[in-house]
Amino acid sequence: MLAGIVIALAATVAGIASTGVKLTYFMQPTGALIVLGGTLGVTFITTPRASLMHSMQRVAGLLWSREVDREALLEEIMVYVRNARTVGLLGLEPMIAKAKTPFLKESLTLALDVQKHEELQEALELKLRLRERDGEHDAKTLEVAGGFAPTIGVLGTVVGLIDILRQFSNLASVASGIGTAFVSTIYGLALANLVLLPAAHRIRAHTAEEFETHELVMEGVLCIFDGLHPSLVRERLISFLREKSK
Repeated sequence: MLAGIVIALAATVAGIASTGVKLTYFMQPTGALIVLGGTLGVTFITTPRASLMHSMQRVAGLLWSREVDREALLEEIMVYVRNARTVGLLGLEPMIAKAKTPFLKESLTLALDVQKHEELQEALELKLRLRERDGEHDAKTLEVAGGFAPTIGVLGTVVGLIDILRQFSNLASVASGIGTAFVSTIYGLALANLVLLPAAHRIRAHTAEEFETHELVMEGVLCIFDGLHPSLVRERLISFLREKSK
């Protein structure tokens, strides 16, 4: 993600530099204030505070998140599978605290508290749906902001043109002022298409990948609950690795 941000910004700066126009020409505090402040204000209006904070935390998490090694996760689950065959499901309780994946820890703890397979499956599926819904809400927050940013950029341009008309008698000022005014539109387009919308798509992709990983965990825990043979469990879980490699 960081590499993509750097490439996008570098390409934009290089493209501007190739025109021969100085980069300082695009440093317009008025346009930046209108676009950034306007987009932030609209986001506050359209998004509840708790949802907005959660979306910001999600974006920050994307910058530092690491891809889950599904093969290592599978082997970790197999340890619990083999031990469950030896000491029983309740015998896993002292081991659960050592689980490296939070969702695996939650799922194993839940497996100790239910009596039926259907109850466990319904509870785990509900957790998956809620996590998927949270991801979609976070992506939608950025998508909405990305939809408003270009329009607010046009608003900044209109403000700049109004200012130009105030000094219409000075043709030299008008010529330079028109270019300056349209910088606000560039700000709005750049904010939407280089930051907000890509981040929204990134959240959706990360949520989908996380959902598949959690499906692997859910399947493994359900197999542990049913006391299936380790060989059969491994065959079921390997299918998730094949799906990842496609």
